[in-house]
Amino acid sequence: MPIKYPSARAGLEGVTQDAPPPAAPVSDAAADRVTGLDALELGGRDEKGALGRRIWRSAWPKLLAIAIVVLAWQIVVWAQWKPEYVLPGPAVVFDELRSVITTAEFWEGVRITMIRAVTGFGLAVLIGTVIGAAVSRFAPLRAAIGSLITGLQTMPSIMWFPLAILLFQISESAIMFVVVIGAAPSVANGLISGIDYVPRTWLRVGQVLGMNGLSRYRYLILPASLPSFISGLKQGWAFSWRSLMAGELLVIVPGALSIGVRMQQARDLNEAALVISFIIVVLVIGILIDVLFNAADNALRKRWGLTGS
Repeated sequence: MPIKYPSARAGLEGVTQDAPPPAAPVSDAAADRVTGLDALELGGRDEKGALGRRIWRSAWPKLLAIAIVVLAWQIVVWAQWKPEYVLPGPAVVFDELRSVITTAEFWEGVRITMIRAVTGFGLAVLIGTVIGAAVSRFAPLRAAIGSLITGLQTMPSIMWFPLAILLFQISESAIMFVVVIGAAPSVANGLISGIDYVPRTWLRVGQVLGMNGLSRYRYLILPASLPSFISGLKQGWAFSWRSLMAGELLVIVPGALSIGVRMQQARDLNEAALVISFIIVVLVIGILIDVLFNAADNALRKRWGLTGS
């Protein structure tokens, strides 16, 4: 009776026959194809020249936007909407800015402002994280102060300065008070939102693995809420930076010649070019901090597989 499947017959006959000859060596062309498939599976390396192209693709829209703003600014100056001593042109302002940034007093002011910004934002992150974790953990606490946190977040920070001056007089503490109370609600809301959107399946898996109490927060909930938490940190920085600039203009601490104080002095002396120069400095610092937050956010998204390779 013939065997239906030839492979079965070949297997039976192979018991008594000699072993087949060894396979022919793989040719170089075939080896190159296999290597190419392996490289495709692992994700090919970027060429060195691609780095320059990526930088240019990222930079040219920003450079174009700056050029458009400067051109519009110059057109307004040419239209003589305001006298040049009130609204100087870009050339005058950039010349003033170039002379200012070469002085030691300018960098001392930047140092004072950035120390205040980092200190206030660090305190806001600490307080906001503790409050956000507590509110998301305890339902009665959420019912009690959940809406209050949102209300504090939407409240203009400048409204806190009269109270801060009454509490702390004209001092660094008054500025820190407003910076912290302006940024902490955003940090807390970012963490609360991130924890709320942790998938329930992950929580059940963590329970099966024996995660309870602090270990559950440390190894499961907090890492899963990081994307929303980073967004809350970014928004909190924006609030703290605005609060700090308002504080430095309103609360002038003796001996602390920060960016805001120098800008106020330039306004008192009617030095419009210097005022606009400090506005540009504040804008550049804000953009650089935003770039750092975007880099952290992109790295986090890449780690979670939310962006293409």
